[in-house]
Amino acid sequence: MRQSVTGIAGSLTGATMLAAALLFPLPAQAQAQNGLSNLFGGIFSAPGPAPQAVGPGGAQPWSGEDGASGHPLMTAAAIREAAGNFSNCVAGMWPDAARRGITQQNFQRFTEGLAPDLRIMDLMDSQPEFTKSIWDYLDILVNDNRLAKGKEVLATYKAQFDATEKAYGVDRYTIAAIWGIESNYSTQMGDRSVLQSTATLACIGRRQAYFRDEFLSALEILNRGDLRHEQMRGSWAGAFGPTQFMPTAFKRFAVDGDGDGRRDVVDNPTDLIASTANNLKKDGWQSGQTWGFEVVVPQGFNYMLADRAKMMTIAQWEKLGLKRATGQPFPHPAEKAYLLAPAGAQGPGFLMLQNFRVIMKYNPAEAYALAIGHFADRLRGGQPFVQPWPRQERELSRNERLELQQLLAQRGFYKGTPDGQFGGQTRDALRNFQASIGVPADGFASSDVLDRLRGR
Repeated sequence: MRQSVTGIAGSLTGATMLAAALLFPLPAQAQAQNGLSNLFGGIFSAPGPAPQAVGPGGAQPWSGEDGASGHPLMTAAAIREAAGNFSNCVAGMWPDAARRGITQQNFQRFTEGLAPDLRIMDLMDSQPEFTKSIWDYLDILVNDNRLAKGKEVLATYKAQFDATEKAYGVDRYTIAAIWGIESNYSTQMGDRSVLQSTATLACIGRRQAYFRDEFLSALEILNRGDLRHEQMRGSWAGAFGPTQFMPTAFKRFAVDGDGDGRRDVVDNPTDLIASTANNLKKDGWQSGQTWGFEVVVPQGFNYMLADRAKMMTIAQWEKLGLKRATGQPFPHPAEKAYLLAPAGAQGPGFLMLQNFRVIMKYNPAEAYALAIGHFADRLRGGQPFVQPWPRQERELSRNERLELQQLLAQRGFYKGTPDGQFGGQTRDALRNFQASIGVPADGFASSDVLDRLRGR
């Protein structure tokens, strides 16, 4: 239940961190983690000296360096200046908090002694030198140990899953997959204070407007009494609980599944399962439908059609030569889908349906959504993917990704600012370059494509 924090990886859950490190558009949970609002309230006076750049419990301190994004609010000087004004920033949010029904007593109680966690600035702007391939990502997240634990969870909470499926029409295996991939079944939920993290991001750095709302929403949750302060611990971006809700997502989707008067998505499995299902349902989940199909893409296929914007019926895809990798017929040829080829022409293809798009609203990274869909299938008793991944390929380093974008720009294919992060614009430029030299235009950034750009 996170929303997403575009372009953030931080110490979110393992799944989101890995998704952010992939060469896939990051969105969903990651994006949700990008925006809270200012804390503190009431009548606080002038700022004291700039807070120490230390994380929770004296953990790893802030580097003191400019952020990698180059954003003016992420320079070391701007961060220090904002940190020095942190108390005033939080106090200045009291009027907004009051408009949301938060009492002054609770505002002061929950914000008293709050200090910024500047280590978050490093996490927010981190740019990994090396990235994970899609197959390594899936290997890590969909493994035998997690499958075994997932089956235990499904058995232990069978009654809750039964009731939730009946009430919301959302597949239990998808809910269990999100629980497993987001927090490894409640064992890796993060240990940062949600209030501290969201207040820090609301007052310091490049996503203040987004996180102001997250911070105020966190205060609303505490003011209403759904959760206790100590329960609201999670990622550096503010996601919390076994399925990693952002505070604003909690407000929109959390439900009281057992009627005890509280919406406890941290320690109450009934509320957790029902709330996650409600999130998916409200995002457009289609009951009784799957997320997509692994498909065999024929030789000579035009990979310019492998685009989220190019929706066609499954019958139309079949006419272009696509077939299910299992050899089974497609159950509903009139359904619309788009083609995803995450490893290019060398790897498997996937026809993605409406429920895949719903999972991507939870976390907009395609790699994440593919992992959730596949893990759900495995929990239901399905088999691994049929076709092999091109495991001989290696992922490019950040310097190589920068170089690839720069070379594409020099040839007139890439119009953006090279930053070493691959999104839709880079893939489109890469596909156009590939088409110009007569190779499959699959948008896959291989070392061979980089060599061709270098003129080797």
